[in-house]
Amino acid sequence: MYRILIVEDDEIIARVMESHLKGWGYEVLRSTDFQHVMGDFAQFGPQLVLLDLNLPFYNGYHWCAQIRQVSKVPVIFISSASDNMNIVMAMNMGGDDFIAKPFDLNVLTAKIQALLRRSYDFAGQNHLLEFQGAILNMDTAALTYQNHKLELTKNEYRILQTLLENRGRPVSRERLMERLWDSDSFIDDNTLTVNINRLRKKLDEIGLADMIVTRKGLGYQVGEKKPEENPI
Repeated sequence: MYRILIVEDDEIIARVMESHLKGWGYEVLRSTDFQHVMGDFAQFGPQLVLLDLNLPFYNGYHWCAQIRQVSKVPVIFISSASDNMNIVMAMNMGGDDFIAKPFDLNVLTAKIQALLRRSYDFAGQNHLLEFQGAILNMDTAALTYQNHKLELTKNEYRILQTLLENRGRPVSRERLMERLWDSDSFIDDNTLTVNINRLRKKLDEIGLADMIVTRKGLGYQVGEKKPEENPI
């Protein structure tokens, strides 16, 4: 079953599209937090995005550019601003098609079906982990945040992946060492500290200084720093 993410601030139009596409057997999610669309994208893992051009906070061009930093998933723009300049810009920003409002739902369905058929020789699913706008691509071992892309070493990637998979919960140093080296035996404890510090420095350079928090006596986690706890 293909998953489709709808990013449309007109609730009536969004609900109509959602109901229609569910009737065709698609799994559909309507994004309602227009400041954090990439959170929905990463968590839902859609195979196609229907993206309005005029949205609150950030327009469709912005979100298409954000999606293109981490994924090749097909994007169909939907907008009443269907002049040639907007259509050309939508394609240049990474869009795959453009549908002008008002539109026929059957035409929308036909375009979706055609685009899905053409697109899914590539891997199909997104393998992404997201935290407060930062997205870890598990296929490329790269972290993107705003307009930055961070290439990670194998150990940095495994540390961040483990922490993101356990977001909101502390991960012990022993568990991290097991994840990195398949054993917590004969490993200098300082080696993990060195890897954590290198990762923190990289995160700091792209504006994510407090992404990894030390939980005293418990380990590390991603999240807000506790007032009484300081990083080692």
